[in-house]
Amino acid sequence: MISAGEFRNGVTFELEGNVFQIVEFQHVKPGKGAAFVRTKLKNVITGGVVEKTFRPTEKMPKAHIERKDYEYLYNDGDLYYFMDQESYEQMPLNAEQLGDSLKFVKENMVVKVLSYKGNVFGVEPPTFVELEVTETEPGFKGDTSTGATKPCTLETGATIMVPLFVDQGDMIRVDTRTGEYMERV
Repeated sequence: MISAGEFRNGVTFELEGNVFQIVEFQHVKPGKGAAFVRTKLKNVITGGVVEKTFRPTEKMPKAHIERKDYEYLYNDGDLYYFMDQESYEQMPLNAEQLGDSLKFVKENMVVKVLSYKGNVFGVEPPTFVELEVTETEPGFKGDTSTGATKPCTLETGATIMVPLFVDQGDMIRVDTRTGEYMERV
């Protein structure tokens, strides 16, 4: 059991027959009345996001989400194939189950497949990935005191903002949680 006073981002729990993951939380202590916890919750099965408030003493059963290493092999139209690192069995997942979690994942990359009571509901890419810049406009000298950025397309097809000095063909490190450029490699 977990109480609302112990909420942190990423914690999963069961509520009203569904499994929710905390996206945002805020402990609120108003000048008058009792304290409460304002949360933004994501239903891990359906992907829907709801806002809910709790009393800090409310308790919910914690949900155990299984994270297992799989290697991303390839996609075939609407299906994406992953291979279990231990048994070498292949598992197809459709685009609806994955959402946009694969926008920074390339073939042969190891990811964590998330499941709850045997039902797969998502994929978690590595926190940092190194990808090649396939398309970006050439940098130009000038107004760089403001930390200017430009759009670039990565080898996976994702588009992110990068500093002006990044050129086509460069390898860069990207934070998959935020989609932000970290550094050139």
